[in-house]
Amino acid sequence: MSTANEGSPATAGEKLRRWFRGRVPADWFTGEPEVTLDREEITVIGPLAAPEAEADATDAERAEAAEGRSRRFREETRQQRIEIAREAEHRFGRKVSWGVICNDKKVMFTTFSVPVMTRLRQPERLVLDTLVDAGVARSRSDALAWCVRLVGKHEDTWLADLKDALRHVEQVRAEGPRS
Repeated sequence: MSTANEGSPATAGEKLRRWFRGRVPADWFTGEPEVTLDREEITVIGPLAAPEAEADATDAERAEAAEGRSRRFREETRQQRIEIAREAEHRFGRKVSWGVICNDKKVMFTTFSVPVMTRLRQPERLVLDTLVDAGVARSRSDALAWCVRLVGKHEDTWLADLKDALRHVEQVRAEGPRS
């Protein structure tokens, strides 16, 4: 019998996900909520059941019904979500953002923007300025955020592999010798 996982401490992300699984009411979502975290924010996104639509409903009508379901969920759960967020912020030291996915459309109720400093050389600044001049972004800051979203969208497999490797490093560290 293997004892490799017995007594091994869970990562911060695993502890946080378990806490939310226990704290979020079971009837809110049709499946497990996706709980992600970074240094400043916890994001909880849960799947909602798509509203039943008539057989001849258009895609636009289905989208409107899903938007209505998302809005209703937001309003009906507001006080309880605020209470859970306050507990989590106190316990984990991060802000909490909420969202849902209904009919394959993600709707975020709250988000947390964090300023990030970076030093760019002229060639990188020229890229950002081109995006601003072309009207793709309103500012260098928006242009940089646009670039990050673009990389995230097109390099999702590579980023997922990198995240898996980091999780493995966390696990090895947690199982390592105690000082």
